[in-house]
This record gives sequence, structure tokens and C-alpha cells, in this order.
Amino acid sequence: MTPADHSGNHHCESCRVRSSRRDFLKLAIAAGVWPRLGGLDLGSVFTDERTAWYRAAKFGMFIHWGPYSLASIEASWPIMVPKPGGLSEAEYRDLPKKFNPTKFDPHALVDLARSAGQKYMVFTTKHHDGFCMFDTSYTDYKITNTPYGKDIVGQLSAVCQQKGMPLGFYYSPPDMHHPAFRDTSQPAARNWHGEPMRPEWPLYLDYMQLQLTELLTKYGPVVLIWFDGLNDQQKYDGRRFFELIRHLQPMTLVNDRIGVSGDYETPEQFIPKAIPTKEVRFNAVDTSIQQKLKPGVPKPEDFQLWETCMTINNTWAYNMHDREFKSAQFLIRGLVEVASRGGNFLLNVGPQPDGGIQPEFQERLHAIGEWLSVNGESIYGTTYGPVQGVSSIRTTRKDNQVFVHVFDWPSGPLDVIGLEPKVTSARILATGQVLRFSQTEARLEINVPPQAPDPNVSTIALNTL
Repeated sequence: MTPADHSGNHHCESCRVRSSRRDFLKLAIAAGVWPRLGGLDLGSVFTDERTAWYRAAKFGMFIHWGPYSLASIEASWPIMVPKPGGLSEAEYRDLPKKFNPTKFDPHALVDLARSAGQKYMVFTTKHHDGFCMFDTSYTDYKITNTPYGKDIVGQLSAVCQQKGMPLGFYYSPPDMHHPAFRDTSQPAARNWHGEPMRPEWPLYLDYMQLQLTELLTKYGPVVLIWFDGLNDQQKYDGRRFFELIRHLQPMTLVNDRIGVSGDYETPEQFIPKAIPTKEVRFNAVDTSIQQKLKPGVPKPEDFQLWETCMTINNTWAYNMHDREFKSAQFLIRGLVEVASRGGNFLLNVGPQPDGGIQPEFQERLHAIGEWLSVNGESIYGTTYGPVQGVSSIRTTRKDNQVFVHVFDWPSGPLDVIGLEPKVTSARILATGQVLRFSQTEARLEINVPPQAPDPNVSTIALNTL
């Protein structure tokens, strides 16, 4: 059903919107990501009902998966920017003929995310190569035309709804397979940016609309659409697709990669050095934006909602040769770093060709989950902390609590400079041990035990007036 089918039926439309909102709220509550920020004096971004679940969730699982996993290569890029001796475009195109992930278990994948403490999942429904992991009616280049033959997105969506796991969809506006996106008689390396000046271009935008309509009408509540428009994003007429998404699922969030400002920004593979604000717009992988960020704590109305996406090794897709895994401590500290600046952390896994998750990823996800099982109170439902720019600590805030995450455990008392609220009590979150402290206008001194309670990050919970 397309948006035009509802144009003359206002009663049906209002029922659908109410039903969408009701289903969405049920999912958010079931997942335990409805926020408790009522005690904070915050601006509009912090009282927006649409973003409430997202602000509370903090930690999600990104999933990049497709036939490219068979070749241990990155998704799409080997045909867009080929390297000498690499897979040819014809060989890449033939990979779906051998794709048969018989060990794919959506229950196990959702359970893994849950065990890691992740509160939402984002799945790649279509990457830049144009291959669809869902049973679309508008191309044959899809998962149901492989030896596997079943709708991966449909299976995952059903299990996510059953288990109360919010699910969002990555959808790539670039499409190397579609003849209206580019002249497919040419190698993708020559025209992978797309060719909007060709008369076929409007047909491609219609194709995008048809597929997004499928994703937003066939697979239940979709908590977000994660576009990845690469460069020259204005060619996609992003406003058109924002309006489509708002029409079909009004509660669905949209990121910033289709040429118009979205609900949140998406720095990639790096964490902003200061709290993002609305006056600075990120450009995905452009780390030079860091120079424009101002240190300190912004006014709530100036805060920009954001999410860092990051890999566990160096590649988004499964690559048996990439053994440069980030440590569990690095990832836990990355999560804390992100939360301390008010952001979300979307950590990627690339499933293996058979559908399983490699043990190195599982080990790190379980380690993060173990840390969150003790320290989750200091992450979920929090916002950026009142003390910023101190190398040894990171802070988050929720209601009348401030959480001090200690990266470098001191040999003597812990000094916290610049905390304005009056502290009434202090305790170690992991053990419940009550700590003695003294506070002046400029300084809080906390008497801590000689050994750090946690080798990754130790958390001290402060109650304040």
C-alpha cells in the first residue's frame, strides 16, 4: 500500500497513526528503554516523545551482512573502489548464487544483543551493492533468490517483536545494481556516485520509495531508518523520504545521511571530543569537525542528538583475515565516553557466511554485557555529565544522580573539579560501598579504596541536591 492509497480516508489514517504509536510505545517499554529523566530541567530534545526511547537506550547493535561475507571482503566497496588483484565485479555479482546461511538463528542474534546490554538493533536491509536482504517485490537481486531462499529481515523482525527488541533498518540510497541509479553497462568504479542527470533518475527515486514503503509496512514497528547516502546527498530529495517515513510510521527516527537534517547525527568510527551542538553538523567520517566543537557543557536547547557507529575490528562485513580486534576495555570505555557526551554507541557485528557470529565478537559483547549488568544504571537513561574535559574521569547524569566513571584510579583521594551540585552521598556502584567525601565550592574530594573495583571502568554514584 502506497501513501496515496490513504489520501481520502482520514478515519483510516488516524487509526493507523494511533496504532503505530501504540505498537511503538509497547515495544519501547518491553525493551526497558523508556527514559526516566523527569527530574532534569532540559530543553525540547530531552522532552521529545519520539526520541525518548532512543535517548534512554544508549547502546545498540549494528549488523552488516550479505553475500559479500562469503569472500571476506568489505560490503560493496570492492566494486566501487577496486584494488588490483581483488575480486572482479562479475565475481562479486555472482556471490548470491552461493549464499546459503543455514546457521542463521534470529533468536540467537537477539539473545546475543541482549546479553551485551544492547537495547536496539539496526540491520542492513540493502547496502550500496543493491542486494536486498528482504523479500522485495521490485528486484530479483535479493535474499529469496539465493540457495537460502528465506527472508532474513522478516525472520529477524518477527523475533525482535516477539522478544521486545526495537529494530531499525539501514537502507543505502546508493545502489550499484539498479540501472536507473547508474549506467550499469559501465563498471561501478566509473559511476558509483550515481547519475542524477540521466532521465532515468526519477525512476530510481520511485524505486527507493517503493522499497521503503515495503520496509515500513511489512515488518512491524521500525524504530529508525539509517540512511547512508555517501556524498552529494541532495540528489536523493531527502525531504520526500522524510515525509514518506512520517506518513507510514510517524514515530520512526531518521538519521542525517540523505541530504537533510535528521533526528540525530552519525559520526563514524570516532567519538566526538566534546558534546555535539546544533551549530556543528557532522559529516560522517570527517574528523576535522572536532576542531569546531566547543569544550564544556552546552545549554540543553543547544544539544545535538548523536550516535557513533563503530566496528569491533577494522571492517563492517565479516572478514576472516581481519584479526585486529579492539579490546573489551577499549569498547567499554568507548561506550562510557559516548554516554558522557549524551550520545548513543552503535557497535557493529558482521555475521559469518553461515549466519553465525565469530567467537571474538561474542567474547567482547559478553564482556560489555557483564560490565553493564553492574554499571548499567550509570549509562541507560542518562544524559551528558556536568564535568567535561578531565582525562581521568567521565561523567553522566540522571535525575538527581551524577555518575563518575574513573578511567585512571588514583593512588589517593579522587578529586573532582567543577561539580556544582551539592553532593549528599557517594558509593561505588559495583559493590555498594559507601565513600566518605568532602566538598567545597570548587572541589569534591572522595576517599576511595586503594584498588580499582573494575579494571575496565570503575563507577562512583553521587546523589546530589
